[in-house]
Amino acid sequence: MSLKRKIALTISIAFSLLFGVVMAVIYLSFNDFRRDEFKERFRQRLEFTTHFISKSKDFEEEAPIFFNENADNVLLNETILIFNGEKELIYSTIKDRNVTWDSALLKELDEKKIIYTEKTVPEIYAALRTINGENYYILTSAFDTNGKSKLNYLKYLLIAAYVMSTLLIGFFSYYFMGQFLRPLEDLNKEISEVTAHKLTTQIPVQESNDEINVLAKSFNTMIARLDDVFQSQRDFTASASHEIRTPITRMAFQLENLIKLKQHSPETLLSLQQIQKDVYQLSDLTNSLLLLTKFDKENIQSIYEEVRIDEVIFESFEAVEKSYPTLKMDFLISEETSENPLLTINGIQSLLDIVFINLFKNAAVYSDHTEVDVLITETNLKLIVDVISRGKTIPEQEQSKLFEAFMRGNNSQNISGSGLGLRIVKRILEYHGAEIIYSSPAESTNKFSVIFEK
Repeated sequence: MSLKRKIALTISIAFSLLFGVVMAVIYLSFNDFRRDEFKERFRQRLEFTTHFISKSKDFEEEAPIFFNENADNVLLNETILIFNGEKELIYSTIKDRNVTWDSALLKELDEKKIIYTEKTVPEIYAALRTINGENYYILTSAFDTNGKSKLNYLKYLLIAAYVMSTLLIGFFSYYFMGQFLRPLEDLNKEISEVTAHKLTTQIPVQESNDEINVLAKSFNTMIARLDDVFQSQRDFTASASHEIRTPITRMAFQLENLIKLKQHSPETLLSLQQIQKDVYQLSDLTNSLLLLTKFDKENIQSIYEEVRIDEVIFESFEAVEKSYPTLKMDFLISEETSENPLLTINGIQSLLDIVFINLFKNAAVYSDHTEVDVLITETNLKLIVDVISRGKTIPEQEQSKLFEAFMRGNNSQNISGSGLGLRIVKRILEYHGAEIIYSSPAESTNKFSVIFEK
């Protein structure tokens, strides 16, 4: 998850929790207010009834008329029961049905004088009042339908506000975090474009001293130091390769002249020929390193050209044939290839020559038979070149490390070599967006498959 999303999500969760607590407090506070308001209306209704009883001359006759005239002030589903001092019912607003009451409640009024309970349905407010020297038990019950309706409305309103607010705060958090972190994204984009050949590029730095600009300044300092190191490395590699190539060429020329002389014994001639092979191998390695210092994976595509892979193969074979004249090549095009194959790829021919020179040399050095088979298969998506030779195969446990630097398999014992050839091959093919795979399809068969994407 990106930093922008983490911050936005954290803010949204924190706000949701805080807003949820505020909503709960509002809901509970309003519920307490509703209860207190309804209880106060109960109390006022009881006082109203008490006042009527105290002013009435004939309570039982005047009560129906009084309560009918004051019906506008009646609570919803209100019932009033009035008992005398002997706890006998003397008046009830309930009509056309039997009147029931809780005798225990009347007894409890003797002790508490006033009782209010909201646990029952409907709620009850009862009181024992002494009016004109006589005791009266007044029981009032009603539903707070209006208050509960308002409470439910408030509940749904708060839920809707909570959901909408959470969504809005999530959206705005993500948006504003994107704006705040945009300089960091720009910095990341600038950093991703820095390569070994673009270390002189400096990251733009604003005048402010916030954390992002401090990071950009530190990165520019690091890039400058890395550029010095890489430049020193490139200069050393290029200079060393160039200086080494001249004496190697001179040695190869002198060895060639010595071999042409007929004065040497067979042992001396064999030694001279072996030294000549080592010199040629060292020369090829030096040339490869010198070429690789000029390119890297990022800038090589800008100098691509259309290259015919068959021409690269024949040129590479001719170069190897000078050192290994007994090597033969069987060149084939697969039947799976179309009738008019193009056999072209985009790349650098000088680097591709190094690839197949190394593969052909391996075939010449490590094969029991001085013959190499080359099979080309071209499809709409890929161009595959299989280089096949016969000889001792590479154990499976060594195949995963075959393309590492200085890696030499068991089949290379007593054979001179640097262990850098296949590593250089893999690096060049990576520059071309290609890959190389080793396999042993049959006993004593080594196959290197070079796969180019089209």
